[in-house]
Amino acid sequence: QVQLAESGGGLVQAGDSLRLSCAASGRTLSVYSVGWFRQAPGEEREFVAAISWTGGNTYYADSVKSRFTVSRVNAKNTVYLQMNSLKPEDTAFYYCGIRDQPYYTPISASDYRSSVEYNYWGQGTQVTVSS
Repeated sequence: QVQLAESGGGLVQAGDSLRLSCAASGRTLSVYSVGWFRQAPGEEREFVAAISWTGGNTYYADSVKSRFTVSRVNAKNTVYLQMNSLKPEDTAFYYCGIRDQPYYTPISASDYRSSVEYNYWGQGTQVTVSS
């Protein structure tokens, strides 16, 4: 059974950067597409970014496009989310997730943006951006 662990969150000021990591244990992460989602108190979990298992395709929410970059380093069994120019509205718990189906490629790119497509999640890491 795969286990995911997010790290790298913290308290920063608006305009600062953070890099979140999603590390896997139990299985190699390289055969799974990985999604990043976030959830603020009282809000639904929302899509942030995703990277295909090949690493060749990335997807972003409009709200983070051009500020966030998702990447993967298979040798480290880790997927990263580089977050630049952070804003107070980026404050949330950030989660990474996978669908437990190796080499799975959704029929529609929009499937990467749906949390129901993912069935394994990490425990999350808190990101707080002060103004």
